[in-house]
Amino acid sequence: MRSKKRIRIKSRVRFFAFVLVMMLFSVTAVNTILGLNDAEGQTKEQYMVVEVTFGDTIWDIASEHLSDEMDVREAVHLIMSINHISAEELQPGQSLKIPV
Repeated sequence: MRSKKRIRIKSRVRFFAFVLVMMLFSVTAVNTILGLNDAEGQTKEQYMVVEVTFGDTIWDIASEHLSDEMDVREAVHLIMSINHISAEELQPGQSLKIPV
């Protein structure tokens, strides 16, 4: 008959620290696999679409549609970078994404 080897915990503090670390690691791994700690999904930008009319400039569009707290120069740069355009490429009928 085989005798079962008995496992004895020598240090309770180290054992509970090990269990705690393993639980934290497991929770972090599951969240990463499921994509629950993906920051992009939680802070997704929302846009409204504005159609450019004849005579519009990016400056006019930025000052009309963005909040008063934002500097117009920053807003112009933001609109150009989101839409991948320059001020010279603006044409009537073109649709621009403006952050809300």
